[in-house]
Amino acid sequence: MTTLTSAPPTRIVLPARAAFWLLTSVLVTLLASSSAPTPLYAIYQVRWSFSPVTITVIFGVYAVAVLTSLLVAGSLSDHVGRRPVLVGALSAQAIVMLLFAFAGGVGVLLVARVLQGLATGAAVGAIGAGLVDLHPGRGAVANAAGAMSGTASGALASALLVQLLPAPTKLVYLVLLALFLLQAAGVWAITETSPRIPGVRRALRPTIAVPVRVRDALLIAAPSLIAVWALAGFYGSLGPSLAAHVGRSGSTILGGAALFALAASGALTVLLFHRTEPRRFALAGNGLVIVGVAIVLWSLTAMSVAGFFVGTVIAGAGFGAGFQGGLRTIVSLAGPTERAGVISVTYIICYLAMGLPAILAGVLVVHSTVTRTAQEFGITVIALAAITAVGTILSARRTAQRRCLTPVAVQE
Repeated sequence: MTTLTSAPPTRIVLPARAAFWLLTSVLVTLLASSSAPTPLYAIYQVRWSFSPVTITVIFGVYAVAVLTSLLVAGSLSDHVGRRPVLVGALSAQAIVMLLFAFAGGVGVLLVARVLQGLATGAAVGAIGAGLVDLHPGRGAVANAAGAMSGTASGALASALLVQLLPAPTKLVYLVLLALFLLQAAGVWAITETSPRIPGVRRALRPTIAVPVRVRDALLIAAPSLIAVWALAGFYGSLGPSLAAHVGRSGSTILGGAALFALAASGALTVLLFHRTEPRRFALAGNGLVIVGVAIVLWSLTAMSVAGFFVGTVIAGAGFGAGFQGGLRTIVSLAGPTERAGVISVTYIICYLAMGLPAILAGVLVVHSTVTRTAQEFGITVIALAAITAVGTILSARRTAQRRCLTPVAVQE
């Protein structure tokens, strides 16, 4: 007599191609949720009567929380795997969306932004490494384009929902809540791309560790990353106010369109020119940032909406080129078990460059005007981009000189 035993149910596993696009969509949604509150700040300000500096504090605590999470959990997925980190981060994001949707004051808003930053910081390193695991060539492109696409879509979609549909401070968060839950289920169905390795406790200690072979590339790329992410901070904190000033309108759509134009232009630039040599791409990005920000500053004086958005699109192209060029230079040198940590260090540089100037801008606005603060901020971004461009050119010349001298040394 034979006994029949039921086979354990097999887990649905997504093919590698589907897993790649799923991780890209998770990155887009994460960054969309981070920019979604931007068009709502004006509503919150009227409802809860807080000062302009509070807006930049809300923006700044998110950046600080992301940095803290990157320092503590940035390389966690290199030890426990990509899936557990991402499922945990997406579940936390779902809870954060509920906090946003039913926030009753600035205190809850600040708590939600901190938790959102912690979850995002834990996730971005795992997503970035997972994308490169699945496709080393396209992974860096998806990292850069996905991050900027998310920032663009979150700002504009939030602005449209606020302007055109009911429940403006709830609907966008409930939509994102549903997306995070669906994506968490999808991530559970992907094949793990990083084996478990010992050292979890050591990985949770706040450290900034970069493999020796990656350090030179990181030093070359860092100034470009700082310049373009300072630009992102400029728009994240002051973009809606500047658009409203130039357009003489309080429309949330206009404010969301400013951040959308910047990030969408950056994403499109990455997709069209991602095969360009990384250092040349970053150099072109710095040049575009200088031209674009200069046009934006002129538009503030001329009160030109067209000039403001033309400058924003050009600066956005520089953002995309500078970020993707720098990221490709760094990630290509990291090994499979080092990728999450290296990408996390890269994002630490980016969020420091984005968060600190934005907080400073909020402090300056209190003692000055939005236009004057924007002019000072914009001139600083131009100076950073110019210094970076000069440094990149000098570095390229030194590299070329070494290559010319090497054959001579071998012949002797």
